[in-house]
Amino acid sequence: MALTQRLGLRQSQSLVMTPQLQQAIKLLQLSNMELTAYVEGELERNPLLERDEGERDDVPATGVDAAEPAVNGVESEAVPDAADLTLSTTLPAEGDQPLDADDGNLWSSAGNDEGGAGDLGNWKSAAGGRSDFEGDERNPESSMSNVETLREHLTAQLGFDVGDPVDRLIGTHLIDQLDAAGYLTGDLGALAELLGYPLARVEAALKRLQRFDPPGVFARGLAECLALQLADRNRLDPAIQAVLDNLPLLARRDHSQLMKIAGIDAEDLADIIAEIRPLNPKPGEGFEVGEAQIVVPDILMRVRPGGDWSIELNAETLPRVLVSQRYYTEITRSARKKEDKEYLSERLQSANWLVKSLHQRATTILKVASEIVRQQDAFFRHGVQHLRPLILRDIAEVIGMHESTVSRVTTNKFMSTPRGMYELKYFFTAAIQSSAGGAAHSAESVRHRIKELIDQERADDILSDDKLVDMLRAGGMDIARRTVAKYRESLKISSSVQRRREKSSPI
Repeated sequence: MALTQRLGLRQSQSLVMTPQLQQAIKLLQLSNMELTAYVEGELERNPLLERDEGERDDVPATGVDAAEPAVNGVESEAVPDAADLTLSTTLPAEGDQPLDADDGNLWSSAGNDEGGAGDLGNWKSAAGGRSDFEGDERNPESSMSNVETLREHLTAQLGFDVGDPVDRLIGTHLIDQLDAAGYLTGDLGALAELLGYPLARVEAALKRLQRFDPPGVFARGLAECLALQLADRNRLDPAIQAVLDNLPLLARRDHSQLMKIAGIDAEDLADIIAEIRPLNPKPGEGFEVGEAQIVVPDILMRVRPGGDWSIELNAETLPRVLVSQRYYTEITRSARKKEDKEYLSERLQSANWLVKSLHQRATTILKVASEIVRQQDAFFRHGVQHLRPLILRDIAEVIGMHESTVSRVTTNKFMSTPRGMYELKYFFTAAIQSSAGGAAHSAESVRHRIKELIDQERADDILSDDKLVDMLRAGGMDIARRTVAKYRESLKISSSVQRRREKSSPI
């Protein structure tokens, strides 16, 4: 067969994600702070975008009825799913706009005959535990203060107390080697070699600096930190020093071994523990205070007078941008070059896509949050013991979206509820089967039950993991012993042996 060249035409299908579609998918998973930063960047890059300074009323609130299988009215006009848009038959062309959601009322109120929200749980809002959504009139400047850093505090004492230039030089280097808790992290031998002074001179300078305020600073370990504080109070004696040298035994509450090593009785050990308990294990933390990261909720949830839930987006976290059609018209009239007209057309298309993508993001978040509230209605009314098992597929099937879209929507999104602030991911938990053949229990409710049982145990009847398994199975939770141990450890609860030692100890 002879080899020849020929020109042919072939038609095929392939999956291509346009930059606009990638942007719409990216916006779904951004937190409110990341979204604000992204929109600010777009405002700087695109002259056709401008801030909307008017009132925000384009995203309505929704009422949720736990008795309905879906949010009432949603099926009439579905919000486009980003996963569906990746199909080859629905991919937009480069110049197309995204699928637009209906600007009308996608959700209507639904009644609920059940009672109110019930008792509040133990979780508190990261913004202070508020759940009334009233405006915050606090002045931002009131939360700002000129806190003296640990370095500044120690440097001032160094200049006042140490006159020798060599000791000041050593002291400056030692201050630079402190961590945020006030502990010395550097090696004295390496410092002595670096400065060219004898190790004894560096150690002597350190001893002097260890008398600085706050007591315990410049320690090289926890035992030394506590010893420096006791020495500052003139309370350090050989018996206390022996206890400090064996802090692991004290942490394990192995009091009999401690008394044997220190040569003291139970009464003396109780006095020593009383001396150690109020000491500060991190003396430097009171100076270098990092800025608190306040979580701002994306969704606000409250109880309506009729007993149903009202779900709405937090307008303060929604970027307000508009496409300036008037500016586009004016500047287009003066554009003469083809490149200028193409640039303006591309900027207009980008601006329109961003505005519509932001609206799609907002309505999708509201839709997912409303379905979560409907399915977890018992949790909000009665507490964590009624949190039901839930996976992404359960939400995706009801609202008609892909699981990946639900996953993106619930990432870094927080909801303020009458029970506190929760990330949307919190409501998705694994299922623990019922031993009686009934409804499954969520892993979070099982953890809560384990904590309840341990909190209620008596000193003369400590519950082992096997006993916890029996009690949980009696309550309808089919769970293995290793799972109980895993949940107990995740709650930072010690073993039954350690708890028995702690509760039987008179100290």
